[in-house]
Amino acid sequence: MACPECGSERVPFRVPPDRRELLPEASEAVALCTRCLSVAPTDAASATDAPDFSAVGDAFPDGDAGVSMALAVGLLDSLALYRAELSALLERVERRGVDPLLVLDRLAADPSVDPRFDLDGRRTQVEQLLYE
Repeated sequence: MACPECGSERVPFRVPPDRRELLPEASEAVALCTRCLSVAPTDAASATDAPDFSAVGDAFPDGDAGVSMALAVGLLDSLALYRAELSALLERVERRGVDPLLVLDRLAADPSVDPRFDLDGRRTQVEQLLYE
């Protein structure tokens, strides 16, 4: 399944019910683009409960932390609008033992990743959000 933004591969996954309310559209399933990092609703039939986020990069977490990180990455281009939602998702990532700032650093350094937003700038804002 190709990304409508850049044409790259996407990783489809189911959104757990407790995180659907954190999304602009309370979608049952979304897909994360491996290149531009956009997250968009997708057909639930193509989604999985155990997505393989290694296609996004080696630094991307798997399991529950990966799902929360993917949802957070999808909201980064609208950080001002989704501040509370991002905070909740990133705190969940941290509770799973993953450093979300390190994930963002590694994504920014990955030449195969080309987000439609300034990842380095967002990383600084995320740090401020987490440690206010």
